[in-house]
Amino acid sequence: MITSIWKSIRADKIDPVYLIVGTESYFITKTIELLKAQMAEAGETDVSNFDLDEVPVGHVLEEADTIPFFSDRKLIIARNASFLKAAERGKEKINHDLKSLEAWLENPPATSVTVFVAPYEKLDERKKIVKLMKKNVVLIEAKSLQPHELESWIAHKAKSHGKILERQSAQKLIEMAGTNLTLLASEIEKMSLYLGSEQEEISQELIEDMTARTLEQDAFKMLQAYLDGDIQTALSVYYDLLRQKEEPVALAALLASQIRFMVHVYYLQKKGYHAQQISKQLKAHPYRVKLLVEKRRQISEARLLQVLGDLADIDLQLKTVSGNRERVLEFFLMKRAGHAKKSS
Repeated sequence: MITSIWKSIRADKIDPVYLIVGTESYFITKTIELLKAQMAEAGETDVSNFDLDEVPVGHVLEEADTIPFFSDRKLIIARNASFLKAAERGKEKINHDLKSLEAWLENPPATSVTVFVAPYEKLDERKKIVKLMKKNVVLIEAKSLQPHELESWIAHKAKSHGKILERQSAQKLIEMAGTNLTLLASEIEKMSLYLGSEQEEISQELIEDMTARTLEQDAFKMLQAYLDGDIQTALSVYYDLLRQKEEPVALAALLASQIRFMVHVYYLQKKGYHAQQISKQLKAHPYRVKLLVEKRRQISEARLLQVLGDLADIDLQLKTVSGNRERVLEFFLMKRAGHAKKSS
C-alpha cells in the first residue's frame, strides 16, 4: 500500500492531506522526503513545520488556508497529532479545536499539502475526528515490518541498487545491524557502492566485514556466545567493546537487560502467546522476538535466572571494587562460559 502511494507522489499525483500513523520512523521520513523532493522539482519549496504537542491545530489550518506567494502549493508538516489517540488524563498540553478541523477536512484547500503525523501504534477509533480523517485523507501506515516482510524489504532495497541479497545474507545483516530500517538502508547503500558495477551479490562475508555493529547487537552476540559456552567469541566481543571505551558496569547492565527480555519472552511463550503477540506485549520488534523463540529449546529458564543472579553479583562488585574493573566481567565470562562448555 505504501509503495503505491509513493509511486503516486513520484508521478506528481499528490493529495491535499495525508495522515501517517505508526512508529516506524523510516516510513515517516521517507514519505516526507518524497513529498519535498517532488514539490521542489515542480518549483514548490515552501515548507512549514508544526509540533502539535506545542501549538494548537488551528495554527496548522490557518497556515494551510493561506495562499502561498511564490508557488502553487506549499507543504505543511504537522507532527505529534496526539488528539487522534486515546486521551491520557492530565497529560494533554494543548486544547485543540477539533470542530474546526472536522469542518476543514471536508474541503481542504488545493493550494497546500498537509501531512499529519501520528507516531503511535494505534489511534482511538471511537473518536469522530479519527473516522473523518480515515474517510477524507490518504492514510499511510508506518508500522514495523514482520520478520518475513523485513527480509523481503532488504532484498527489494538491494535490488533497487542493482544488487542481489539472498535470504541468509539478509538474516546476517539483521543479526549484525538490527532492525532499524534507516540504518539497514544505509548499510545496503554503502555495500552497493563498494561493490560497484562489477559484482552483483552482497555476500555474508561482505556484510560481516563492512556492517557497522550497534552496541546492543554486540552485547547480544556476547551474551549468546556466553550462553553457548563459546568462551573465545564471548571474550573477543568483550575486548572489542573495551577498546571502544565501553564501561564494564554499563555492559553488565546491558547483559542483564537482555536476559530479562529473554525471560519475559519465554514466560509469555509458555503461556501460549505466539511471536507476534509477544512482540506487541513487550513492545519489541517482531524479528527480535522471532530469533529468541527459535532458540527457545537451547537454554532453560532456570539457567537464565541463574545467569541473571550472577550478573546482579557482578554489578555489585563492579560498583564497589577499586582497581581494574575490566577483570571482574572478564572472569565472569571465562568461568561461566567455560563451565557451560564442559557441561554440554
